[in-house]
Amino acid sequence: MSWQGTDPTRRHLVFLFGLIPVLVTSVLALYRPALLARLDAATYDTLARWAPTRLPTDRVVIVDVDERSLSTIGQWPWRRDVVARLIACVRDLGASTVALDIVFAEPDRSNASDDVLAATLRGGRVVMGYAMTFDRTAGRPAGCVMHPVGLAVLQAGEDTGEAPYFRATSAVCSLPVLARAAGASGFLNAAPDADGILRRVPLLVELGGSVYPSLALAAVAQTVGGGNPTLRIATVNASSLTFDTRRVPLDGKSNLLVRYRGKKKTFSYVSAADVINGQLPAGMLRGKIAFVGTTALGTREVVATPLDTLFAGVEVQATVADNLLEQDPFRRSPLGTTLESAAVLAAGIAVAALVATTGLLPGLLGSVMCLLALWSGAAWLLSTSGLSVSPLPPTLGVMTALAVMTAATSTLDRRRAERAGRQKTNAQRLMVQTLLSLTETRDAETGRHSRRTQQYARLLASQLSTSAEFRDYLTPERVDLLSSLAPLHDIGKVGVPDHILNKPGALTAEEVAEMRKHPVLGRDVILKAEQQVGVPDDAILAMAKDIVYTHHERWDGTGYPCGLRNTEIPVVGRVMAVVDVYDATLSRTLYGPSMPHDAAVAFIVRGKGTHFDPAVVDAFVRVAPLFRTVSSKDC
Repeated sequence: MSWQGTDPTRRHLVFLFGLIPVLVTSVLALYRPALLARLDAATYDTLARWAPTRLPTDRVVIVDVDERSLSTIGQWPWRRDVVARLIACVRDLGASTVALDIVFAEPDRSNASDDVLAATLRGGRVVMGYAMTFDRTAGRPAGCVMHPVGLAVLQAGEDTGEAPYFRATSAVCSLPVLARAAGASGFLNAAPDADGILRRVPLLVELGGSVYPSLALAAVAQTVGGGNPTLRIATVNASSLTFDTRRVPLDGKSNLLVRYRGKKKTFSYVSAADVINGQLPAGMLRGKIAFVGTTALGTREVVATPLDTLFAGVEVQATVADNLLEQDPFRRSPLGTTLESAAVLAAGIAVAALVATTGLLPGLLGSVMCLLALWSGAAWLLSTSGLSVSPLPPTLGVMTALAVMTAATSTLDRRRAERAGRQKTNAQRLMVQTLLSLTETRDAETGRHSRRTQQYARLLASQLSTSAEFRDYLTPERVDLLSSLAPLHDIGKVGVPDHILNKPGALTAEEVAEMRKHPVLGRDVILKAEQQVGVPDDAILAMAKDIVYTHHERWDGTGYPCGLRNTEIPVVGRVMAVVDVYDATLSRTLYGPSMPHDAAVAFIVRGKGTHFDPAVVDAFVRVAPLFRTVSSKDC
C-alpha cells in the first residue's frame, strides 16, 4: 500500500513512532546491557564463522603428548628426565623456542630427574608455563619464580584509574629450580566468556605490582626479540601492545580478540613419541615455535571457540602466537560502540522515513536490503581487515522500528476504519430516517407503524437467532441491521395515491392491485438510489431491498409480488411478514377494527405453515409477551 498523497499528519505520526525505538536502541548500543552483550557475542560468532579463515603460518607447531606417545613411552605424567629428553630433541631439531603448556608444580619422585630437566632448561630457548589465580583470599605464592616484563604504559587520554589488565592474587607455578633454569615463563590462563565460548585471551596480567606475559606472548617475544613492550591505552575499551616492530590491538583489559585459523587440528601436530624416537622428517621443527602440550584423553584441557566446541588448550596458545607473529588478530575499533550507535540512527531513520513515505511493503523490502548490506559489510570487514563491527544494534533498531510502525499503522488504519464505519452507519441512519420521514409525510399512521416494527423486528430476530437453523445467518450484526432497516418495509407506499392509501373503507379490486404495487415501488426507490450513488451490491441495501420487496410473500406461495414460497423467501422477509401483520392487526383502523394482543397472536398462529414460516411463528410465540410491552408503550 502506498501512502503518497495521504494525510501528512499520518505520515509524520508513523515516522515518529518508528523514531522512538531507534533512539532507544541507539542509547542501548552505547551502554550495552547484559542481554544485548550476550546477543552481540552470538552475532560475533556468526560473523566469525562466515568470514573465510586464514591458514596458520608454518612458524608454529604443536608437539603433542598424544595417545600414541603414552602407549609408546608410558603413562602421563612422565619422569622429568623423559621430559628433558623431549625438550632437548625439539631444540636439537632446530625449534626457535620451546613453549611448555605444562606446569611442573610438584617435585618428581626422583629429585635427580628434576636436576636433569633443570640442566636441559639451562640450554636456553625454553619458556615455562604457570597459571594465575584470582581467588580474593589467596596470597602471593612463596618462592614462585616468574618473569615479569618491563612494560611501558602510555595513556592517550585522561587516566581513569582503571588498570588496563586483570589483577591476579596468586599463581600456581613450576618448581623454582626449573623456572630459574628456563629463564623465561608465561601464564596459561585463557578464561571463556560467560556463555562458555573462548573469544579473548589475556596477554598481560598484573600480580603484586608486576606485569607478566602470557605463554604465547613470552614465546613470540623470545623468538623475535625487540626488548620491553609498550602498552598504549586509547580508550577504556581499547589499547594496543607494541614489541619488536609489531603492534597488536587489544581491548581495555589487554585481551587479544583471537582470530582462530579454523577448527581443531588446524595447526601442524607432531607426536612427542616421534620426536623422542627421532622419526620426524628433517627440518620439520626448524625455526619454529614449538608448543609442547597434551591432548591424550584424560590429560587434555579443551575449550569451546566460535568455530569448534572441543579445542585443545595448547592449540589456543599456538593460535595466539600465530596471531602475534602475523599481527592479524580480530580487533574492535576504539570508537566501536559510538559507530554502532551512529549506524542505528542512520539505518533506523532511513527505514522509518522510507516506511512513512512509501508504506510498509516498500519499507520492508528496503529494510531487508539495508540489513543484508549491514551484515555483508560486517562480515567483509572482519575477514579483510579483522575489524569487528557488530550489525546487531542497527538490526535491532530497524526491526523494532518496523514492528512499532506496523503496529502504529494498524492502529491508525483501524481507527480510520472505525471512523469511516461510524460515518457510514450515521449515513445509513440518516437515509432510513429520511425515507421514514417521507412515509410519515404521506401517512402518519404508516410512519408510526414503521417505527414500531423496528422494535418488533429486533425482538423476533434475536429470538430466532438462538435456533440452529438461523444462527449462522442471524448474527448480531445482521440482527442490528434488520432492526434498523425494518421501518423501510412500507416505503413504497409513497407511490400509492392518497385516495387509496387513506381510504377508510374496503378497497376495490383495482385499488387492491394498486396497493400491492408498493413492494415493487419501494424496491425501485432503493435501486434508483443505488444507481445514482454508485454502490451496487451493497450488503445493507441488499437487505433493505429484501425487506421491502418480500415482506408480503407467504409461506404457501400465495403472496405477492412474486409468489415466492417456503425458503425461497429471504429470512428477513419472513420475519417482517410476522412483524408487519402483528402491528397491522393491533393498530390499523382504516380497513377494520384493531385486535387485542392475544387475538393478534392467535391470528398469527393460525397462519403458521400457510401465511408464515412455522419456525418464525414459534419464535414469535416465545417473545409475544415482549411484543405486548412494546405495543402498550406506543399506545
